[in-house]
Amino acid sequence: MKKCVIFDLDGTLVHSLPDIAAAMNRSLKKYGLPVFEESAYKYKVGNGVLKLTERCVGEHKELYQQVLDAYRADYAEHNQVNSRAFGGVDGMLKALIEKGVHVCVLTNKDQRDAERVLGHYFPEVRFSVIRGRTEDMPLKPDPAGALAIAGQLGLESGDCWYVGDTSTDMKCGSAAGMETIGVLWGYRPREELTANGARHLVSEPEEIVELVTA
Repeated sequence: MKKCVIFDLDGTLVHSLPDIAAAMNRSLKKYGLPVFEESAYKYKVGNGVLKLTERCVGEHKELYQQVLDAYRADYAEHNQVNSRAFGGVDGMLKALIEKGVHVCVLTNKDQRDAERVLGHYFPEVRFSVIRGRTEDMPLKPDPAGALAIAGQLGLESGDCWYVGDTSTDMKCGSAAGMETIGVLWGYRPREELTANGARHLVSEPEEIVELVTA
């Protein structure tokens, strides 16, 4: 049995799209830029706040920094309004920990936001490592963050699973030499996951426990 499961956050553990979309739309509106339907953000998120902002401001690059700053401030205050943990995820995380598996998170979300969101939605879950976006580590799909988590725990990459909902996650886990699981309750379709290296697909969180502990 592998000793560690590394999870993506947005779209995998937490349905955070409503608060991300609302905060970005308020920031765009503040500077007179067009806003987007919440569903459009399924394809704007996944590569961190810098890429999110770039995708949203489009050709209005002169407003990039202002929108980025506005979004960061807004989301820091409003990341627990309409987000929610996906059903069954809390129990799945606790079941893995009870079986002696390290439960970790690797996200392109800013580190402070990741800690706040996880602390709020999973207050009873003791994550072994939470690694969000920092200046000293490249973002996914670069595998550096996943490999750093394994190293921090004294594990080889082959000792780890990587779980996520986008091509970015599947590319990251595959490049790190980890066994990948794509979740079908997230923001991207089955076809994207399989085309980018998903070894397994799951429809319910408890299926992850079955795979990991088999």
